[in-house]
Amino acid sequence: MLNIKGLEGLDQHAPVVMLNLMRFHARSRDGDGSGWDAYLRYSAITVPMIKARGGTLLWTGEAKAVALGPHAGNDWDFVALVFYPSVAAFLDMMTSEAYEREADPHRLNGCAEHVIIVTEQAYSKFGGG
Repeated sequence: MLNIKGLEGLDQHAPVVMLNLMRFHARSRDGDGSGWDAYLRYSAITVPMIKARGGTLLWTGEAKAVALGPHAGNDWDFVALVFYPSVAAFLDMMTSEAYEREADPHRLNGCAEHVIIVTEQAYSKFGGG
């Protein structure tokens, strides 16, 4: 469930990178392929929505192993870093009728668990912080 109250408490104009941690169902809940297949359908819809709001997909990768910290509960399948020019842009997308109608059903069908952590830049070798 989207943490609207927590997001509204942040600086709405600050750029953010969303750390996405995903664990997929073996089979999509709608029966249309695997959880990964449903996530690919979700991504095909959301990437243009992100770009329309000035954001971009920075990096994605398959999670391989926990290198440090507790293993229990940290068996993620996939990680994505998504830049948004503002918290407001992220909220606009996530609460849009198009997202709720067209994209979110694929996410729910594909992901057994999906955690999104808001990050604010403290340092980047690419500048800006």
